Amino acid sequence: MFTGIVEGIGKVKSVEKSGVSGKISVTAGMELASLRIGDSVAVNGACLTVIELSGDGFTADVSEESFRLTTLGELRAGDPVNLELSLTPTKPMGGHMVTGHVDGVGRLVKRGRSGACEVLDFSAPKELMRQTVKKGSIAVDGISLTVAEISESGFSVAVIPHTLKSTTLGSKRDGDQVNIETDIIGKYVEKFLGVRGKGNVTEGFLAEHGFFNN
Repeated sequence: MFTGIVEGIGKVKSVEKSGVSGKISVTAGMELASLRIGDSVAVNGACLTVIELSGDGFTADVSEESFRLTTLGELRAGDPVNLELSLTPTKPMGGHMVTGHVDGVGRLVKRGRSGACEVLDFSAPKELMRQTVKKGSIAVDGISLTVAEISESGFSVAVIPHTLKSTTLGSKRDGDQVNIETDIIGKYVEKFLGVRGKGNVTEGFLAEHGFFNN
């Protein structure tokens, strides 16, 4: 489990594929003293298991599903990646509950400005938009963000300067792919209330069923 608060930006050393699975090695731009072999770490929002440690980074296994559902297979040596160590009882819960299980891949459509913030528009698969609501939480490349607006084809977020500086969002260009994980609450609402295939889980729908407090 993670919070979506990025702790450092690492650099990819290598991505090795062996059949349908493989490994990724990363040079970490953060303190790794507490990291142990077998621990989980989020790389661009994808939860991976550490299998080797070096003085300045780590190597993790990448499963077939992770290559298929995320952008990890598109990474190349030198690419920057967002890193977050797994949640512990003493770690502040500054973002939202992020599982590190990426739901799909979206794409940056355009960048704009709103005061001191940048507004980023992303396209996303329709099945993910059913679990996405205005003012709800969403993880983009492992970054906890608040949805500003939604449409049938995607969503927009307003990103503060600190987040742009502290994550890879500042260097994203139009057309770049991103890993997306929708809020786990949206998944449970869709499952338990049987709304799959019957339209979006909207802000009004959640308010009606007691998920928002005014």
